[in-house]
Amino acid sequence: MKIMKFGGTSVGKPERMHQVSQLITKDAESKIVVLSALSGTTNALVDISNSLAESNRVAAKQKIDNLEAHYRSFVLDLVKLDENRVKANAIVSEHFEFLNIILRISFSEALNKDILAQGELMSTKLFCVYLEEQGIDHLLLPALEFMVIDANEEPNFPAIRTKLTAALAEHTDKKIFITQGYICRNVRGEVDNLKRGGSDYTASLVAAAINATVCEIWTDIDGMHNNDPRIVNKTVAIEQLSFDEAAELAYFGAKILHPTCIWPAQQENVPVKLLNTMQPEAAGTVITKEAGSVGVKAVAAKDGIIAIKIKSSRMLLAYGFLRKVFEVFEKYRTSIDMITTSEVAVSVTIDSDVALAEIIKELEPFGTVEVEKDQSIVSIVGNEIAKTDDVLMKLFDAVREIPVTMVSYGGSPHNISLLVPKEYRTKTLQLLNSGLFGL
Repeated sequence: MKIMKFGGTSVGKPERMHQVSQLITKDAESKIVVLSALSGTTNALVDISNSLAESNRVAAKQKIDNLEAHYRSFVLDLVKLDENRVKANAIVSEHFEFLNIILRISFSEALNKDILAQGELMSTKLFCVYLEEQGIDHLLLPALEFMVIDANEEPNFPAIRTKLTAALAEHTDKKIFITQGYICRNVRGEVDNLKRGGSDYTASLVAAAINATVCEIWTDIDGMHNNDPRIVNKTVAIEQLSFDEAAELAYFGAKILHPTCIWPAQQENVPVKLLNTMQPEAAGTVITKEAGSVGVKAVAAKDGIIAIKIKSSRMLLAYGFLRKVFEVFEKYRTSIDMITTSEVAVSVTIDSDVALAEIIKELEPFGTVEVEKDQSIVSIVGNEIAKTDDVLMKLFDAVREIPVTMVSYGGSPHNISLLVPKEYRTKTLQLLNSGLFGL
């Protein structure tokens, strides 16, 4: 059995859904199809939730009506038979009735999660109506019946495996299962979610839970590229990546793949394929245990980075100093991306300012604290990257015009990271595309 995940752009228009139905019936292998919400829906639901949180019910009502009108129009082109349009519109009515009911009650964080779940619930149900019209045998497998997270908001993998295996065992006659990405239940049994990009996570968790033959992630680009095609003119798809290389690229900014997606598949050694819904014949990118080759594969950039420098000639070399520094970040559940040290200072980067004021306050007793915001991490990723002839020379020659403020290498044999001011991010990517790939 294989997993096929389709993102918002892959199901965002009726004709896209039609194409997805063709892709999932191209072969006879059993499959679980994971769908995101229609493109734009989650953002619209976030806006509705924000308006409700601000007690602006008039604005919330307008946004609900606008979104409902979009879905009514979507139904008209999705299915052709009147009886199926009635079914599809009944689904739309059910979910927008729920949103309108929320207008009349007190808003809460729990309701926010319920609101955000509506997109995936509708996309899967509407897709099933279309499959029924096409005579394609299938079964809707609700994610809320098996996708669960624990008290730490992490997937409860043993429970997911047990529940999903049992559900599939009840329907051995079915070959195609449809389920929702992103949504889940928390330890209290409430509707929750796997955060942004969570549909990728759902697909990988499901693939690992059933030991799938492959986890296919279908999106609107033909695999992972060697650079960001949105801002760099000449990029090429990467044929093969190792799990470690893909994880580095996803974490450091490659938008095609959510950072959490790799780990579950890697644990069970399930290959991941990145494929293009609009160009299904393209080879895409395969992610496996093996890297396939040595050397630089790609570069990626992560924005919103904050650099923090702690300077203390008295304490830096003292026993336990770094431990005390790291404990401050641990206390505020703030992860560190990069770290460099000198004789009198330690510099780290973080990607969240939620607890920045508190972190700075607790670091100040250790020495002088300097903060630089609006930075970007540019990561150069590949297998045993620095062992390739001339890579370091080409890298630093390419960025000689860029004011690089930090360099990190050694923590991973697959990654060299540079910290640059955000305004130099695009230029850095373009220079590296030329200097490292000759493009």
